[in-house]
Amino acid sequence: MTVIEKFCRILRDRSEENKSSFSVLYKNKLYGNCFSVLRQELDSMVRVIYLINIPDISQRELLVNKTLNGEKWTFINHNNKVQTITDRDMVNLASQLRGWTQNVYKFGCAFIHLSNFHSYLTEDPFSSLTDSEKEDIVNQLNNYHFAGLTKDSKMNDIIPYLPNVMDKITANFEYDICKLENNEDNNF
Repeated sequence: MTVIEKFCRILRDRSEENKSSFSVLYKNKLYGNCFSVLRQELDSMVRVIYLINIPDISQRELLVNKTLNGEKWTFINHNNKVQTITDRDMVNLASQLRGWTQNVYKFGCAFIHLSNFHSYLTEDPFSSLTDSEKEDIVNQLNNYHFAGLTKDSKMNDIIPYLPNVMDKITANFEYDICKLENNEDNNF
């Protein structure tokens, strides 16, 4: 088994577990944790998007090996220094290619890290977003999930669409995994 095949198997195993976890959490109305699982799924996806944007297959394999060895991803920058590839770097690239990733990632981070979003049962976290962030999320949900939301919508209006969002992320993610397995470049 190649390192790419092993990495893709890990990605799919994590994705299957995320889908199962999401389903249980959603059924039990544990929506804050649903956002966390969405963010985990997106975390894996942005890594794959980053990899398929590296045309040099040996460079991809080097980063994949770092993951398999429990190491951080790094590269040699323009000053010939080793620099860490951050989650922000990967999210920024994914957002340039697919504008919605940053919004889901950021909203999900608020549920992973302790924040005011954890009081979502008494205070609507959607109302604490900027108008621009609300519009981005609403536009995404309206365009891809036919939600009919406005920037005045509340989190409770968004919750019914979470399974659709999870399905969309996992479908896009599987498509990207296949591209990685087939040593394809990222052509959106």
